[in-house]
Amino acid sequence: MNIAIFTNNYLPNPFGVSMSIESFRKEFEKLGHTVYVFAPEFEGYVDENPNVFRYPSLDFSFKGIHFPLAIPFSHKIGGILEKLEIDVIHSQHPNLLGWEARRWAKKKNVPLVFTWHTLYDKYAHFAPFVPARWASWWAIRNAVNYANKADQIIVPTKSIKKIIQNWGVSNSNIEAVATGVEESFFQGADRIGMRKQLGIADGETVLLSVSRLTKEKNVEFLVRAIIKILKKNEKIKFVLAGSGSELEKIKQLVFESGLSERVVFPGIMSRDLAKNLYAAGDVFVYASTSETQGMILTEAMCLGLPIVAVSATGSQDLVGNHVTGILVKENEDAFAEAALKLAKDENLRQHFGKNAKMIALENYTSEICARKMLAIYQKTIERKK
Repeated sequence: MNIAIFTNNYLPNPFGVSMSIESFRKEFEKLGHTVYVFAPEFEGYVDENPNVFRYPSLDFSFKGIHFPLAIPFSHKIGGILEKLEIDVIHSQHPNLLGWEARRWAKKKNVPLVFTWHTLYDKYAHFAPFVPARWASWWAIRNAVNYANKADQIIVPTKSIKKIIQNWGVSNSNIEAVATGVEESFFQGADRIGMRKQLGIADGETVLLSVSRLTKEKNVEFLVRAIIKILKKNEKIKFVLAGSGSELEKIKQLVFESGLSERVVFPGIMSRDLAKNLYAAGDVFVYASTSETQGMILTEAMCLGLPIVAVSATGSQDLVGNHVTGILVKENEDAFAEAALKLAKDENLRQHFGKNAKMIALENYTSEICARKMLAIYQKTIERKK
């Protein structure tokens, strides 16, 4: 099968969409398929993969996040696409290169698959100079129109399906496919070495979170809840990995609490070190209410970490309440109570962690998820004939 993926967000950006595309691309190719990726140019970055084609772009940064804006037209790439044999086009966005994906799907007479990655109402604050309410309304309306014209819609988790249907999606061809975790990611992790690097003493329990530190990830709520725990138990440390526009605000909160020595900010870690970071933790804590992919959660589960999360889209699909972790309402005291319960009870942590790893390996490896996506491609191609 020849698969063309169109995306506005790709390497070297380390965001969820980029990581999702790479996970599927690698597995598709391992299984004998050919994948072409069409993405914006990224200043200073050179692709090693000859099947990545870059559209011209405008350099753009906002609220501490850097990403290029694709110009959805290129004579050069148009000539390349004319010559390529393509069986299915998979669009990752409803605008910019999403327009190109739809145009070329029509021109090639092949199915258009669209992944609805984002809860757009949660990201409206990224639109500069536009009231959040207007930005949210336009983004949702645009995505609904796009989804209804696609041959197949993919949602990363099941709970997203009902949300987009309530927003106006009438297309009945909707399937949930999570992004899988590569098996090499959770093999050979170095817990001891990473804990030493982070300054974690023997006998200390680590509450870990990995996140983009931005408003929609609800990190201020998370930090306020964890501060309550740290004040109650001196044997607990909090490790918050990631970067973003909320970082300085969060550091100030920690400083004002007088707990700076008990909170570690390791920044963004490379993929090679990320698995060691998960292994160094004892409980994974997550408060995002805007999850669709939930890749962070499945990675934590693959490393055998029990989860404490706010019960919201994405999280409630992946975390089994009182099976692999604890889901709570968006309440600081309730969150703190659940996380403290697991921090204090090693047997319960091990029980939930064992369940989490088993379920993740049975359902969320990259090969399992890629095979599910390929089956949907094939079904969509046959339906299109």
